[in-house]
Formats: sequence, structure tokens, C-alpha cells
Amino acid sequence: MKTKKIGDLLLEKEYITQDELNEALEEQKTSGKRVGEILIDKGVISEDHLIEAISIRLSIPKISLGSMILDPIVVQKVPVNIARRYNLIPIFAIGNTLSIAMADPLNIIAIDELKYVTKLNIQRSIASSSEIKQAIDKYYSVADSLNQYIDTKKKDNAYEEISKKKAEDNSDSPIIKLVNVLISKAVNDHASDIHIEPEENQIRIRYRISGVMHEEAAPPKSMQSELISRIKVASNLDVSEKRLPQDGRFMYNFDGLTVDLRVSTLPTIHGEKIVIRILDRRNLKLNFKQLGFDNKLIERWKNIINKPEGLILISGPTSSGKTSTLYTSLQDINSIDKNIVTIEDPVEYSLPLIIQTQINEKAGLTFPKILRSLLRQNPDIMMIGEIRDSETAQLAIRASFTGHLVFSTIHTNDAPSTLSRLMNMGIEPYLIASTVKGILAQRLVRLNCPKCLEEYRPSEPVLAKAGLSDLSGALTFKKGQGCAKCKNTGFAGLIGIFEYLEINPEISELITNNASVSKIKKVARKNGFLTLFEIGLGKIQEGKISLEELLKETSNIEEYVEPQNKKVPVENAYVV
Repeated sequence: MKTKKIGDLLLEKEYITQDELNEALEEQKTSGKRVGEILIDKGVISEDHLIEAISIRLSIPKISLGSMILDPIVVQKVPVNIARRYNLIPIFAIGNTLSIAMADPLNIIAIDELKYVTKLNIQRSIASSSEIKQAIDKYYSVADSLNQYIDTKKKDNAYEEISKKKAEDNSDSPIIKLVNVLISKAVNDHASDIHIEPEENQIRIRYRISGVMHEEAAPPKSMQSELISRIKVASNLDVSEKRLPQDGRFMYNFDGLTVDLRVSTLPTIHGEKIVIRILDRRNLKLNFKQLGFDNKLIERWKNIINKPEGLILISGPTSSGKTSTLYTSLQDINSIDKNIVTIEDPVEYSLPLIIQTQINEKAGLTFPKILRSLLRQNPDIMMIGEIRDSETAQLAIRASFTGHLVFSTIHTNDAPSTLSRLMNMGIEPYLIASTVKGILAQRLVRLNCPKCLEEYRPSEPVLAKAGLSDLSGALTFKKGQGCAKCKNTGFAGLIGIFEYLEINPEISELITNNASVSKIKKVARKNGFLTLFEIGLGKIQEGKISLEELLKETSNIEEYVEPQNKKVPVENAYVV
């Protein structure tokens, strides 16, 4: 049976017309390029269409590298210069056969060279050129460091823990280079933290990117001791102490920028787990638009944060972006004529012209103790990292009652329930009514990847859970389907959704009369108050987020859309 040509397969799949194929064949006579390459250059077909046709013609598998975790030891079997020259990468080895992902599996010269260099049989598969290039950049940096490490160990034939002096005197050692590679890649990928997790027979390395954990290439188990020791040395931690948790930090220079790294160790049954939190100033958004505020919320929020006194609260769970909102708010009102002081645990980013203090419970420096001293420093504006207990709440209320503008965060599900939380902490309703000026509840949701965004219809259980079964026809749902750009996650970055409750005279009177949260919410709704879920619907309409993502972040809130307010908000509305 005669093998079909690529052009015929594309024609059969109806990816191209006969006229388009004829034009490409004519151009091939003068340019010498392959038909598939010409059709891609003209924008007639996509790279995926060509890969599919080649896969069928050669009877080789088509794979997606974005969803695979490659073994660095396997990657080392092919030198990086060959991988880059022919745009290929090893994916796994079984016996005497090495499987290779290639952008051009018809390149016989590349296959012959691989056989000669590796002394193995070569099994081809096809992947997109962009995915292979990303995989080469991702794995060869780690693999090169591992190679240097293994070569050094073969010469030394000895394993010893890194001492502080060795770390200082031998900055070119392979283990130090490996740690630098792991950190550089995490910073370059905009990861928020690095997790180094020892298991029984391996080390697992994962980065958290846009709130999601991604597994990365990891060194062999034999490197565990030196890898952990190197990080502990850099963080000024006790290398010999492996039974107790430790916390430290160190600075790392990346592309001329100093990145602050917070290190935490935790003893486990297979060794110490290390988490490195990355505080990269480039990821700090000091712009309300970047945070996710719309124009109406920016106007109302700026009006509140420029008041001369009162308590302003931001609520939400851990990792919901409260600190970024606080920093952005302080930076917006910061000026040379204001004395702004913060109490944080810990101080995450240094802000110009703002005095920042950090609590130290071991030394007895708690939120209440620093706050008492702070009140004697005559500040205009104070930021308390978190209201955790009754004592801190009482002091924050007192400070806002005596002429200070106080910002803080609190853990509650939504903005209205913050009022009952303060009452449960022992704050009298009349004090809450007279001091609290505004409450902002927020969540961070993952943005759809714009490169692979497609319309879809959520499943009936998801629509029912959201209370949108009868309204789904009025909404257009979109989500990322997964591509090389987003590592097949369908997501690209994070954005905030916010519900804002302003304490106007009507709400203030309800608080003084000890009204229920449901009654306060009902009155707020008459003035335009929208819940987190309803505001999230606006993001869905814009195609920015998926319904499943919104539900994931708001499913612990009792109600989404009340029966009398079941409508799709065209523009976010807030309390006047």
C-alpha cells in the first residue's frame, strides 16, 4: 500500500483546499521548503494540524510535553547541543531503546547521530516545536547542573555535607549551581514558592505558579543531604539540627534584581522538607487596576482610604491577596507629610517612606505589644497585619477612635460577616458602627489562558450548584483548554474579585441596634451591594475566568445569587 503524502493527508482531513495545496506545491519548487512548513508560514494550517498529519503518515505517536515530567537522568543521555540543533528531547528509556520527541521526525541525520552518540536504538515520537524548545530550556539547565555534580562526585568519590566556609569559598561548586538553577527557574516562571519534598526513594520538587503546584525536574535521592544543607547554610540555619522546624531567609540576585527568599524547614519521616517562599518585587502589584478593581470600586475605595480616621478592614482566607491590597492602598495615600507605620508578620516587601515593623513572638514582640508602643509614636496612619484576637481588635478600635486611620485584615468569609466577627471578639456594636468605615472581602481566582480560550457549557451539576440552571442561556462561558503556553493548565495568572461594604449611616444604625448580618446584607443590597459570586459573574461574562474556578473560590459562602436578584450584573455596583 502506497504511503500518503502529507499534503494529501491534510486535504483528506479538510484542513486545506486543493487550491491551497497546489499553491504550496508550486512554491516548494522555488523555495525548497517542505509543503507543511509553507502552509504554516502562510497561516493556512496550524502546527498541531501538521503534527497530526505527520503522526498518521509515519505511524508514530503524537505527544504533549507540557503534561509530562521528564527524568533528568534520561535527558542527560543526549547532549544539549544536539537537542538544540535538531530540536528534540529524550522522554524515556526502556532497555536499549531511547524514546525521543522530535519536531521533525523525518530528519534521518539527527536519528543517525543520536544512535551514534547514545549507542541506543531510537524510537521517534512527534511534538510541537514550541513545546520541545520549552522542555529543553526547562530540563537541560537542571540536567547540566546534575551532570556537573555527578562528574565531580565520580572524581571525589566522597559525600560530605556543605559547611558554611565551603559555601562561601566555593561558589562554583555543582551543588550551589544546582540550587541557583532551581531558584532562577522558579523566579523566571513567576512561582510564589518552591517545595523540596523528600520521599522514600526520591526527591520531589514542585513550584507553585498562579496558585497551582507544578512538578519539576528533580535531582536523585543521593543529593538530598547536600541540597538541603546548601539551602540551610545560605539561610543561616543550623545544619546539624534536623529534628525541629527552622525558619530563615536569604537574598538572591536575579537579572540585577534582588529577590528575598523565605525558607522554612519541616522534619518528615524521609528527611527535611523545605519550602522557599519567593518575594519578587516584580510580582508586587501596586496598582488597583492590576489587582482587579474596576473603575467604580477604585473611586469608592480611594474615597474611604483618604479619610482622616477610622478602621478599614480587608477580609479573606490565607493567600487571597490581602497583603497586596494593603500595600497598594498604603502606597496610594503615601506622602512626605504623613507618618505611616506598619506591624506585620512578616514584612514581605519594603515600601519607601513607610516605617515597617515585624513581630517576634519569641522575643515577646506581639501585635498588641507593638501596637501599644506605636500609639505613643504619634502615627497618622497605621497598618496592622492581622486582627487575630480580642486584644488586638480592642487596640485597633481604640486607635481608630482617637484620630488614627487604621488598616488591617481579618479572616471571614465575606464582608458583612466581618461585623459579627468583631462582635464575637467582644467589641461593642456602637464602637464598630462609629469606627469601621469600609470592609473589602476578596478572593484570588485563576485567569483563563488567552491562547487556548474557548467557549464551553458547564455541566448541569455545576450550573445547579451555582444556581444558574435557568439562566445559563444568558451567559457565555469560556475556559482555557490547555496549551504549551500555560503548561496545559488552561490558566495564566491570577486576578482578584472583591465585594465592598461601605458603612453608611443606614448600615451604621443597624449595627448599633445589633441587627443580624442577613438584615444588614439585605439593606446593603438595596444600595447596590453585590456578593463575591455576583461580581465573579462579571468576570465570567468578560471571558476572564471559568464558572468552575469561581465556584472553587466562593463555594464556602452560603449564597450566590438571591432569588430577587437573579440577574447578570453588567457593571459592578457598590454601596453609595
